[in-house]
Amino acid sequence: MFPAEADAISVLIAHRASAGDYSTAADLPALAAALTIDLQSVNGDRHLRVIYTDEPVVDLDDPDAELAMWAQRADEAAGGIAQAAILASGIGLLELRPILYPSVLVEDRVAAAMTTLSGADALVIDARNCLGGSPDTVALVCSYLFDGEPVHLNSMFERGDTAAEQWWTLSSVAGTRFGARKPVAVLTSSITFSGAEALAYDLQQLGRITVVGEQTGGGANPREGFRVQDHLEATIPVARPINPVSGTNWELVGVTPDILCASGDALDRALAFLAR
Repeated sequence: MFPAEADAISVLIAHRASAGDYSTAADLPALAAALTIDLQSVNGDRHLRVIYTDEPVVDLDDPDAELAMWAQRADEAAGGIAQAAILASGIGLLELRPILYPSVLVEDRVAAAMTTLSGADALVIDARNCLGGSPDTVALVCSYLFDGEPVHLNSMFERGDTAAEQWWTLSSVAGTRFGARKPVAVLTSSITFSGAEALAYDLQQLGRITVVGEQTGGGANPREGFRVQDHLEATIPVARPINPVSGTNWELVGVTPDILCASGDALDRALAFLAR
């Protein structure tokens, strides 16, 4: 995403490689860890890393194979919808984890969950254990928290500040909306990251939600994955979001809660706040 920083990182990696520093890595996980430390040493972008996986890395140049991989993972995780229920208090609870899977794979599950929650008096979205995910699913979930008029969430910029894509809420969704008038709280933790942060940040900037919990991880720049070796994947930031309200994003700083508390206390604090 940032050419000058990419050049600096390339020089550093080449220098370390020529000095034999990586040859001392005991195994592939250790090599991935060492490379990640160096990759992140220039600008701290936590999306810039090398990941070791036990299973062979899917050929990410094959969109069908990549989609099949995500479909399998989504099925194993109930589409990322860990819980959708209306509590005895009349407050709805939507728990999102481990990630927000591509909307083409989970839009029916999101619609079912939000339809279930549409009759609640208020809503808690628990993103404390959500590590990121697809921006189109961020927009999908946000769409249920507004009425039909599209709302601008953010814009993505590529190298050279080229506007790549804008993200808006959808004018039409399946199922029933929660709507724009009832209160919503989003729970966060220090491991809430990337797409989960986008959900909290964009809605917070619009004044639609109250964020309750801990400062989040600070990973704003979306990334693409590249197969380096059978068990190594490099993830490279390829764009940066700019929020239309703040004119910036949450990179490195995270999302600042409106009600700051330990993540373990966030649900109780949110329920008490919404029940006022």
